[in-house]
Amino acid sequence: MKILKRLRNIIRWAVCLFFLSSILAVLAYRWLPVPVTPLMLIRCCQQMGRGEKIRLKHHWVEMDKGMAPDLALAVVASEDQRFMTHNGFDFDAISKAWDERQSGKRKRGASTISQQTAKNVFLWPGGGWFRKGLEAYFTILIELMWDKHRIMEVYLNCIEMGDGIYGADAVAWQHFGRGADRLTRANCALIAATLPNPLKFSSKEPSPYMLRRQTQIMRQMRNLGKLNWEDQSRTGAR
Repeated sequence: MKILKRLRNIIRWAVCLFFLSSILAVLAYRWLPVPVTPLMLIRCCQQMGRGEKIRLKHHWVEMDKGMAPDLALAVVASEDQRFMTHNGFDFDAISKAWDERQSGKRKRGASTISQQTAKNVFLWPGGGWFRKGLEAYFTILIELMWDKHRIMEVYLNCIEMGDGIYGADAVAWQHFGRGADRLTRANCALIAATLPNPLKFSSKEPSPYMLRRQTQIMRQMRNLGKLNWEDQSRTGAR
């Protein structure tokens, strides 16, 4: 009985420590740059395991000063067109993805930019209900503590954009020879087109399929117009 009681206490303290540390981490990243993510470390370990030289390009820049405004618009057009209005989860997209899965059609992604940010910054890649549950938990936290502008800034600085390349400024220098603040509208659309699978698709050497995706994204960007961060910053962090 004493062993069981001690085990319950350990579990109770472990759960409390997890919730406290996760809340503090999300709160800290509301203002601080994210220096490294679990995915970056995993990729480095994979490279070492294959006997390769470590490749990790990651330069944090502020979204307003260090990135072309069209980049955020491009990823919204490509990845999550309801980003500015949902609270972290796009239930219409989830419902459609579920219906397609049930009917045997090609699977579509239903993860929002908020969910991808939660996964990229705090978790590891892969599936499973446990990781999905943690992803939902961190998505709720960042939607509560950050505004949409901050979510997008962290997303654009941390997302994998090529082999050993993470974030907008790194991919801008590696693939276009310029900083992210000098990317053209076409550059931004091409980067956004790679995001479903940046290890398969390259913005440096785009295939005909990628160029078609670029054109589609630029069309969607024109339809969306401009992202209004001021309204969202008043309502995003509640």
